Amino acid sequence: MSLLGRSGALAALAIAALLAAGCGETVLDDAKTEDAITANLESLGKKVAAVECPSGVEVEAGASFECSVTLRGGEEETAFLRIRNEDADVEVTRLQPAE
Repeated sequence: MSLLGRSGALAALAIAALLAAGCGETVLDDAKTEDAITANLESLGKKVAAVECPSGVEVEAGASFECSVTLRGGEEETAFLRIRNEDADVEVTRLQPAE
């Protein structure tokens, strides 16, 4: 189960939208990933102003990456994500204030 700070468990982000890139690689759609993170955090009561995820993240089970989250009050947080499987299911493993 993934934990999201004090907010408790956060369900996996089912991001099945993939884009095919060159050389047969499959990458996450960063815009859809950002939208899914926003929706999940807002369902936990967070007021999200913006989410920025890297583009070109290859779908590889177990791979991790980070996204920057800006809350409406101006606070900056970092969302740590892990790709769960080859279907591109992604989960937030933790959320912490940005350093």
